Amino acid sequence: MGVYATGKHALAISDRSGLRFPYLEMVREWNGALVHYSEYEAKQPQLDPPWVGGDAQALLNPRVQQAATAGLILLTPNPFTTVISSGVTYINVYSYAHQRSTGDTVRLRGPVAQNPSSGSGGADARNLQYFQAIPTFDGVSDIDAAAGHTITIGKKNADGSVTATPTSTPTEILTTPESFFFFTSTDTATTGNIKGGGPACSAGPVTLQAL
Repeated sequence: MGVYATGKHALAISDRSGLRFPYLEMVREWNGALVHYSEYEAKQPQLDPPWVGGDAQALLNPRVQQAATAGLILLTPNPFTTVISSGVTYINVYSYAHQRSTGDTVRLRGPVAQNPSSGSGGADARNLQYFQAIPTFDGVSDIDAAAGHTITIGKKNADGSVTATPTSTPTEILTTPESFFFFTSTDTATTGNIKGGGPACSAGPVTLQAL
């Protein structure tokens, strides 16, 4: 049967430039074109991407992070102010940059004190602590209600309006954060616009959880 010539003296025409080159110096490109080795262009990397293994995401022994536990926020002395608007008593609460939302339930507590009775505590008597009641002022005594209060963001005014900050831009959110919220009291204030509560009051969840 017939055989191919060795091409020792043969010439070939490049499919790229149309020039004549020695046949033995020709190479075949990925697209089938026969070109001289000086004209050879490799296949674009995008057309033949290398295999890349998966990016490992899972850990062998994972420990899932627990959700943040709500804690107590210490308030400044006398953080509560009574407001009478249209015959209804409201309590404004000052809590700097509290980051709460309207509709949240917040329980307010008085300062922590040591239980005078050791009870069954024995050697742990010093650890028996409790929250004191928030003192009654201006005829209002339900600030530290055990069920907490559903709050509204802003500062309630006697004319019924609500003053809220920040008002617009993200810059104001950082420089003048919202620091007031208020709730409706079931008691009736005697005078209105009276501050009270004493020192070391706190705002937090209805039920405290151990960390």
